[in-house]
Amino acid sequence: MSKSTAMKSRPAKKTPLQRWLRNNVGFFFVLLWLVGFLVFKAYPFLSSLVYSFQDYNMFKGMKGWTLQNYRDVFTVKQERTALIITFKYAFMTVPLKLIMALFIAYILNFKIKGVNFFRTAYYIPSILGGSVAIAVLWKAMFNDDGVIHMIFEAFGLQAPHFLTNPNWALFMICLLRVWQFGSAMVIFLAALKGVPTELYEAASLDGAGKTRQFFSVTVPLITPVIFYNLITQLVQAFQEFNGPYIITNGGPRGSTTLMSLLIYNNAFQNWDIGKACAQAWVLFIILLALTLVAFWSQKHWVYYADNEQ
Repeated sequence: MSKSTAMKSRPAKKTPLQRWLRNNVGFFFVLLWLVGFLVFKAYPFLSSLVYSFQDYNMFKGMKGWTLQNYRDVFTVKQERTALIITFKYAFMTVPLKLIMALFIAYILNFKIKGVNFFRTAYYIPSILGGSVAIAVLWKAMFNDDGVIHMIFEAFGLQAPHFLTNPNWALFMICLLRVWQFGSAMVIFLAALKGVPTELYEAASLDGAGKTRQFFSVTVPLITPVIFYNLITQLVQAFQEFNGPYIITNGGPRGSTTLMSLLIYNNAFQNWDIGKACAQAWVLFIILLALTLVAFWSQKHWVYYADNEQ
């Protein structure tokens, strides 16, 4: 082979830039996502932390650093009340929703006629429930001149003032969220399908009835899914906005003003960006703390088969 032929067959030497591009080509596949994350997630997240320590009005600008925004969350009556109401809403909604979702999933796990129709029917509210249209419909149903009041009057009964009575309004907002149990139900249903039938057969031979089988066999084996649904539903409950805003607008007398609605009012009605950011960070810290407590507690009640000694 001649020298010129050998030179032609030898591959051309790559430049450092070409080698870097070849070794890091995967970076370009995530570049667009990374830019979006930095611009629309990381920057607003960090800037809100900075704004939370400032007396920052949208139109009046910044007036210096302060801790008063955080003090107000726990000292100002309106803000402290909103925080308490948020806890009430979450601790009423999450258990009721999980219980309802698990109960319906357990029933739909049996082989009954038309079970696919019922699964679809129970799942639909979770798709529609978060929309503005459903919140408006909920308000029309439970208003003082709504459909529910008309049904009560048809039977000669005096209906409660569901949306104008502070004792009822928060419960009706909770009921809207509980009605949207379809997504949690589907996850529970998938978990129930994974419970071995042999365990039920063994429990039946030992004389355990359906109730005992549910609490002694079913529940322990699906505790990882219960834990997952608990975390996701807790986060959703603390971030609830549509229902209180559209149905009652925080009323009556502030009985349905959750932290999310208060943050919105301060940011986009009072233009007090600093206070709104501080409230959002307090809400974030509370959610983080509750999530950490839940993860710590799982070693006492969550059963993982792969961890069995």
